[in-house]
Amino acid sequence: MTQKVYILLSDTGTLFTKSIKKYTKAPYNHASLAFDDQLHDMYSFGRKKPNNPLKGGFVKENVLTGTYRRYPKTTCVIYELNVTERDVIKMKRLLTIFIKNKQRFLYNILGVLGVSMNEPIEFSNSYFCSQFVAEVLHRSGIELWDKLPALVTPDDFRKCERLSLIYEGKLFDYEPIKKQLLK
Repeated sequence: MTQKVYILLSDTGTLFTKSIKKYTKAPYNHASLAFDDQLHDMYSFGRKKPNNPLKGGFVKENVLTGTYRRYPKTTCVIYELNVTERDVIKMKRLLTIFIKNKQRFLYNILGVLGVSMNEPIEFSNSYFCSQFVAEVLHRSGIELWDKLPALVTPDDFRKCERLSLIYEGKLFDYEPIKKQLLK
């Protein structure tokens, strides 16, 4: 039976993301993996506390109360990927490890620099956002590219033909999010 997972690419407009964008020339610089189209069950590597851009690591993202809430003008694109039920089971099993050990995971800032040099820089328990999403997919047997997860950028998702675009625009204008805000 086919199921769907969702890839959210976003740009909050923060100083850090503006710096990345200036270099990459890509419209989005953050990647997240979600298991529902309402983005309730969504994970990535990013800010652990919305007010502190320096403390990063594994996060269960919450659009309504987390970092995104501080940046209401966030732009995004949302893709869906058809996967099997078994793929989802594998991904969620892997996520359980991240969730149980979330305090041990760090943001791989050097890995971001490595991508710019096309040189993977990997550390145990350390990821940047698109590396994390690519790693979860890769370890679950889903191969979208012929490159290491440590070299995958948010723009690689945007250019991936296996992903189907379902929304592009302001995150808070995305209909399932708008409905949640009205509750």
